[in-house]
Amino acid sequence: MKIVIIDYGAGNIQSIKFAIQRLGFEAVLSSDANEITNADKVIFPGVGEASSAMSKLNESGLEDTIINLKQPVLGICLGMQLMCNSSEEGNTRGLGIFDVDVVKFSEALKVPQIGWNEIKSLKSDLFKSVGENSHIYLVHSFYAPLSTDTIAVSDYGLEYSAALKKDNFYGTQFHPEKSSDVGSRILQNFLEL
Repeated sequence: MKIVIIDYGAGNIQSIKFAIQRLGFEAVLSSDANEITNADKVIFPGVGEASSAMSKLNESGLEDTIINLKQPVLGICLGMQLMCNSSEEGNTRGLGIFDVDVVKFSEALKVPQIGWNEIKSLKSDLFKSVGENSHIYLVHSFYAPLSTDTIAVSDYGLEYSAALKKDNFYGTQFHPEKSSDVGSRILQNFLEL
């Protein structure tokens, strides 16, 4: 199985690569559209600020490549947010895969939300053998509100989308590569889709 992690200069790619290796697979880091298109599974990571990450993605020329992928694609953290219509962070236009707009947590909350939180209302094979209220690891100041694409919910002052799915596209607001055994199970499930 060929697993490609999209390398566009805005991802936490080494920790994801190591998490895949721990599951017994090798992942390739690539910014080559042909290699990404021909992968069996694609991971779209992201760390940092939305508008600068989107600028890097635009510079890479991979926007259309990602939107047109037919195999399972997993966006992680900012990667998931960039797959949404837009983000309030830097007034950023996203890829429009998930029909939801990313917004900032209320100033009344301590942001960023850093640490462990629970996921619930789990839908999709991505969460096979993952129990309701399992703990996952998050670091974020912006969130995707609940929508028709929501497949997992978390709560931080309000309920929001901890994970999204539309067609072959999946996204997690949390970091499965940093979420211990639960995260490993979710990555394993993704690789088995």
